[in-house]
Amino acid sequence: MPALHTQKRKRFGSFCVLMIASAAVHAAETTKPNPALDGYATAAKMIDIGAGHRLNLRCSGQGSTTVLLESGATADSMAWFKVQPTLTTFARTCSYDRAGLGFSDGGEMPRDVDAAASDLHALLGAAHIKTPIILVGHSLGTNIARRFADRYPAELSGMVLLDPPEQNAAEFSAAYAKDEADSLPARLAFVAACEKGAEQGELEHPPETLKSCLRGPDPAFSKKLNTAIHTNHLRPVFWQTLASIFATNPALLGKPVAADEHHGALPLIVLTADETYVDAPEPIRKALEAAREKTHHDIVATSTHGERTQIMHSSHEIPSDQPDAVVDAVKKMIAQIASNIAANKITR
Repeated sequence: MPALHTQKRKRFGSFCVLMIASAAVHAAETTKPNPALDGYATAAKMIDIGAGHRLNLRCSGQGSTTVLLESGATADSMAWFKVQPTLTTFARTCSYDRAGLGFSDGGEMPRDVDAAASDLHALLGAAHIKTPIILVGHSLGTNIARRFADRYPAELSGMVLLDPPEQNAAEFSAAYAKDEADSLPARLAFVAACEKGAEQGELEHPPETLKSCLRGPDPAFSKKLNTAIHTNHLRPVFWQTLASIFATNPALLGKPVAADEHHGALPLIVLTADETYVDAPEPIRKALEAAREKTHHDIVATSTHGERTQIMHSSHEIPSDQPDAVVDAVKKMIAQIASNIAANKITR
């Protein structure tokens, strides 16, 4: 099994997209450390959401509406390092580390979208963040955002969803789905071995069998930031969280968008990356593109105010590849919400 955080894996399929591409954020194309990222080497504000569980929350900027950034499967708040600084020039913007990731404490198991949605609801209350908010989700974060919208619709004024992962891929390629299912036990065994190594304190100086658990220092990060990331990944709760995410994702993503998923007239924007499956062999690429096409179409249809935009020259990692596209979508969302509010006041 290759290193968990390697960026050499091809970025296609639910596992590669959600595990590899979202597992780590590379600061820049250059190897020169970016000092602006050193803020991510320490926790921002630890918020107790109940039962002693604390989540690391990063808020900045001003505005009447808060934009909340929901990261991909195993990513933390650093995933938004190119997006949040620009958003804060015109909106109050918050990102956070979900339970077990980044600097946050572990949370209730299993770590599925229901647990994440519950934690987000508790975080908004504990941090006294005024609702309704605009929720921006990436990758698996889009599934969390949609579940949050199902459970707490009054707390949302809009959603921006960045390249939601394909659902029900088996409908388009039974062979691909079988391969994914067959390889899952090995992935879980790998994570379990890393978790055991963390529990026994072996990852700091790992034996040969565990050297692939953690990647080495990233030359694009400072020593301070590399040390912080490394330390966070030595925690057993990090590996326990990953194991739970990977174990619960197949059931979530193996189903199509539910026919009864409806978000009323909630403003909703879906951004579709054009190069998500560029590395996939052609038969798999075509199947995954078809699965994603249906997924994105069906998500847009869950709102009477849903729309979709294709983002050119972007991999699945839209926040890193095309951060301006995210900013533009949020600006459009804010303008649309303001227009709706004005129109409603006029009709009254």
